[in-house]
Amino acid sequence: MAEGVVALLIAKLGFALAKEAATFGASLLCNEASALRDLFGEIREAKEELESMHAYLQGAERFKDTDETTRIFVNKIRGFAFEIEDVVDEFTYKLEDKHGGFTKRMKKRVNHIKAWRRLTQKLQDIKGRLQGADRRKVRYDMREMDREGRNNGHSGSADRSLNLVREEDLVGIEKNKDKLVHWLVGDFEEPRSKIATIWGMGGVGKTTLVHHVYKAVKMDFAKYAWITVSSSYQVEDLLRQIATELGVAIGLADANRNLVEVIHNHLQGSEYLIVLDDVWHLDVWFKVRNAFPTESTSRFVITTRIQEVALLATKNCTIKLEPLERHHAWQLFCNEAFWNNEKETCPDELEILAQMFLDKCGGLPIAIACVGRLLSCRHPTYSEWKSLYKELELQLSNNVILDVNAALKVSLEDLPTDLKNCFLYCTIFPEDYLFQRRQVMRHWIASGFIKEAGNKTLDEVAEGYLNKLVNRSLLQVV
Repeated sequence: MAEGVVALLIAKLGFALAKEAATFGASLLCNEASALRDLFGEIREAKEELESMHAYLQGAERFKDTDETTRIFVNKIRGFAFEIEDVVDEFTYKLEDKHGGFTKRMKKRVNHIKAWRRLTQKLQDIKGRLQGADRRKVRYDMREMDREGRNNGHSGSADRSLNLVREEDLVGIEKNKDKLVHWLVGDFEEPRSKIATIWGMGGVGKTTLVHHVYKAVKMDFAKYAWITVSSSYQVEDLLRQIATELGVAIGLADANRNLVEVIHNHLQGSEYLIVLDDVWHLDVWFKVRNAFPTESTSRFVITTRIQEVALLATKNCTIKLEPLERHHAWQLFCNEAFWNNEKETCPDELEILAQMFLDKCGGLPIAIACVGRLLSCRHPTYSEWKSLYKELELQLSNNVILDVNAALKVSLEDLPTDLKNCFLYCTIFPEDYLFQRRQVMRHWIASGFIKEAGNKTLDEVAEGYLNKLVNRSLLQVV
């Protein structure tokens, strides 16, 4: 992520500039002071440029996979950031080099004058190339970026929200399905308003479970609505979506009316069911709850990847979904890979390879389904499957896990920059490697990802970051 690279570099440039006052407080040669002044000036300009870049990247990162111009520019920025970092690292090393006696140090300082001028020239060259890339980006930029952002605000979730699944592919959900059905329609005499939450990592099957139950019970309610909430939702848009799903006609006469009041009046006295799918922020509920009358019998289901959102649930009405157990994972794999086989069973000669594919999926239903569907389009021969497995191992076949990437990418994009850097750092560990809590925290601190906050120590801040990644279902505790 270029955004994370630039954020770290801004901090490093800040440290470099902090040395300016101390440097000019020392006794400097005339030429040395002049060269350093020019270099500090270029570092200051680079820092200001990077701060503007960082603001741009926070929005542009979402479009680099769908717009070629943006992708090229984001990659250029990443490259320029690394070049600037090299300059700053060399400058810091040479500035702090105090080894040797007086004569040796003076000789180094004279040599450093050439280095300061060379580094200044290098920063000017990078700045010129960056400005050129910026002009090309403006010239060929997608003029629809902002509009596309608004139109696609819900796309990350909405495209997945009602991904219909065949009944035979719903495996391992019976216990949770029965529990959720009981909460929703088992006893209408229970408290009039009840919230059930389903949470877990991306791709674990939250939406699939809830959609299956929703279809089964919605007719028990006078009014019902399924709402997909984007991570970049707007309250008014969300309320309009709720009103539309409930069948509330919002005409010109209602244009200036309070949407909360319109929805509230429509639901008054009715038994109703509302599903809020893929909720990312706790405040979503508090911003829309006044639209729902409390004196009516109401049931709410919230799906989320975030633990603190799951805590909105009525007491004992929370389900945390875990990856599928092995026998359920195998059943789903066979359903998908051999759907056009009458028995939907794996041939004996392919079973070892099938188990190897299954190991790669880690029990995630979305991964199992993606790999199974791909295999179903290949000849069921050992050589064909072995070839595909090698592609998967080498990560050459992105299409194999396209839906998985989409599901997990949304989780990653929602992270603040500091958390994103910490999470991405975890990729240095090998696949299936179990790392210790304090081990990864020390890595984060040593890499400069952790900054003191208030009265908290670096260890306390790092532990807070670790907990946030766990609560967002991005790291697994074992």
